[in-house]
Amino acid sequence: MSGLRSLLTGGQRKLWHFHGGVHLPDEKTLSNGCPVAAAPLPAQLVLPLQQHIGAPARCRVSVGDQVLKGQLIAEPQGYISAPVHASSSGTVIAIEARPIPHPSGLSAPCVVIETDGEEHWAELPAPLAASAAELDACDPAALRERIRASGIVGMGGASFPTNVKLNPGKDQPIDTVVINGAECEPYITCDDLLMRERAADIVDGVRVMLHLVQAKRALIGVEDNKPEAATALNSAIAEAGVGDRVEVVVIPTLYPSGGEKQLIRILTGKEVPSHGIPAQIGIVCQNVGTAAAVADAVLRGQPLIERLVTVTGRGVVEPRNYRVPIGISAEAVIAASGGYRGELAKLVAGGPMMGFRLDTDLVPITKATNCLLALTPEESPDPGAPLPCIRCGRCAEVCPANLLPQQLYWHARAKELDKVQDYNLFDCIECGCCAHVCPSHIPLVQYYRFAKTESWTREQEKRAADHARERHAAREARLERQERERKAKLRKKKEAVAAGGAKPAAAGAKPAPAGTKPAAANAKPAPDGAQPTPDAKATPQADTADKQALIEAARRRAAEKKAMLAKAQETTATPVDQQVPAQGDAAAVGVDQVDGAVPAHPDAQSPEPTAATTKRAQPREAVAADQE
Repeated sequence: MSGLRSLLTGGQRKLWHFHGGVHLPDEKTLSNGCPVAAAPLPAQLVLPLQQHIGAPARCRVSVGDQVLKGQLIAEPQGYISAPVHASSSGTVIAIEARPIPHPSGLSAPCVVIETDGEEHWAELPAPLAASAAELDACDPAALRERIRASGIVGMGGASFPTNVKLNPGKDQPIDTVVINGAECEPYITCDDLLMRERAADIVDGVRVMLHLVQAKRALIGVEDNKPEAATALNSAIAEAGVGDRVEVVVIPTLYPSGGEKQLIRILTGKEVPSHGIPAQIGIVCQNVGTAAAVADAVLRGQPLIERLVTVTGRGVVEPRNYRVPIGISAEAVIAASGGYRGELAKLVAGGPMMGFRLDTDLVPITKATNCLLALTPEESPDPGAPLPCIRCGRCAEVCPANLLPQQLYWHARAKELDKVQDYNLFDCIECGCCAHVCPSHIPLVQYYRFAKTESWTREQEKRAADHARERHAAREARLERQERERKAKLRKKKEAVAAGGAKPAAAGAKPAPAGTKPAAANAKPAPDGAQPTPDAKATPQADTADKQALIEAARRRAAEKKAMLAKAQETTATPVDQQVPAQGDAAAVGVDQVDGAVPAHPDAQSPEPTAATTKRAQPREAVAADQE
């Protein structure tokens, strides 16, 4: 099938083929014969805070609040996140954990709204363009922010925030936008009916995406079992006058041609690298439902609050497609189709190949829910207990990702996670082709999902341990640096104190108080500029006792000087014959200035003292008398 071609208006276009794939009974005629119907408004809406890949939204309402249709009730947290809006007007009656449609079957935080039946709309933002023809004047950043604020995510099942996907970055220029209208899985027909009834809106959304990523062309892939959808899209493209940029490509029906990597391979011949994304090869891929939601947000200001859901399978009375508000229960949608009929083998959210079983129908419809499949025992017979693998190799023949399912199964079963990743486990798209053809009825996809979950858990634990180790190492380094700085400061302080206590007196220093002993016997003051002897040099290792002795000596000298001055002030008058002559006055000065100096002899001749001399000499005489 490598030479597959599709006959289009205006000529032929070459198509490529991906490895593997299987032909399945499509069972689409069960639900695509009737137009889309509106589901009745339920009494309650349950809106999970996380309906997308990424961080859950943060609730902005409280119990008892009145909300309007289209009102923001939960805001995004972080870049990869999406807001949640009220699907109808009413009252918030609970914010609590409720069961959600998820393979784990666990509960998650939800906002529960009791509808009032009035359907009052909140004030919506103004359209960014009156028509798609005016999009060229719009700022791409404003368009991207409007898409983010409207809560639009991928509606083909992955639920990745659309604004993130439409912002690949300047280092990844986009050449082609691929729109996925293949809808390859059996039973599901919601995209088929959407393309038939809203082809013009899909084309408008494609034009918005082209403008956002500055791509040259858009390719809309549609399987050849949907001729009405392809005709409607071609008519809408002709009316919009964008046939030179937007093209519908009809492709052969082969499961899983609707896989992102497989559809890109069919339309362009390019291979998305392992562990890579389409933007790395210049391509962005979106679903037709996402394109219609983008048109609603940009041209009408409406957030994503409703979607088309296929209710099908021979276990319901009237299979068909419904336009439902986000948050309506699966039970209410099935009741709109007449309820269950006969014996029910299982209820599946999604298709028979990639969907997952629901234990209850009391779960809400989310942005990612495209189908409710009620299967009878005839449609889904019990395969029995799995048998040992016979190594037939059929799983490898049909794998669209060109993997080795048998080796993946053995290592996943043995919990050898490193070896599983060596075989590119995360390139598996969980399409179920391997399990469908396995003659031993081994649930291979379940083993791969288990291995992926364990690998993610181990990787998260490893990242947490690495982060804790880095934090501990950083703390130890910080404490060590602080200790070094503290010791350096203390060492500098000790050196400064020791150097200041052992330094000889500089020239011009104040005289030592009278009566103090010299530093050494018969020592003379050092002349100006003289270097101290080695014994007098201070050492950095001076201990605390030496410092304390210096401090005590300084205090003692200060006390003696203070006592000397007090005695001098107490002396009021002295007889003239007891006054010291002029030479004695000079000798007293010498006593006050030089420790150990000898006073002048009392028999020395001196002139008769004057009153001023007597008054000035009295304190010094007292000092001399005290020393004698």
